[in-house]
Amino acid sequence: MQVWVGLGNPGPQHALQRHNVGFMVLDTLADMHGFGPVQKKFQGWVQEGRIGGAKVLLLKPATYMNESGRAVSEALRFYKLGVEALTVFHDELDLAPFKVKARMGGGLAGHNGLRSIDQHLGPDFRRVRIGIGHPGHKDRVTGHVLGNYAKNEMDPLADMLGAISAEAEWLAKGDDARFMNEVALRQQDV
Repeated sequence: MQVWVGLGNPGPQHALQRHNVGFMVLDTLADMHGFGPVQKKFQGWVQEGRIGGAKVLLLKPATYMNESGRAVSEALRFYKLGVEALTVFHDELDLAPFKVKARMGGGLAGHNGLRSIDQHLGPDFRRVRIGIGHPGHKDRVTGHVLGNYAKNEMDPLADMLGAISAEAEWLAKGDDARFMNEVALRQQDV
């Protein structure tokens, strides 16, 4: 079993914020791959299903971003899984909007959700970084990250979410390079 975590903040006021793109990915994956009903578990919301041949648990922590590690570590402990079973989808300031990069480990880049998971489990988990772009000046970062996607970003956002979901089988198989390549190709075709 794999545990795929989408980072975000609970509540309708956060639903369309750039910081919640991890939640958006999980909702799209669940819809496109026919996952089971949402259950309240591990201080969050979970759905179970399959992507390709892999059994996947989707987890959206309800702890708010800066406590995400509590929910994630609880789920891994329950299933007796190590960090090698974990994939975290999160927003990334240092990537152009709608670019998608996957990698094992890495820095925290000031991301409180990643920091919390790192504190509970260490840094050696796979991340799928979803570009939200940098607003240009550090004083504008909080407003940008916690701001809603603009109306003219909705189509590229939907295209990116669809591409991630359509190519998720490569992630489930552990072929990050193929996943990134196929997502990029789908985004070019739009």
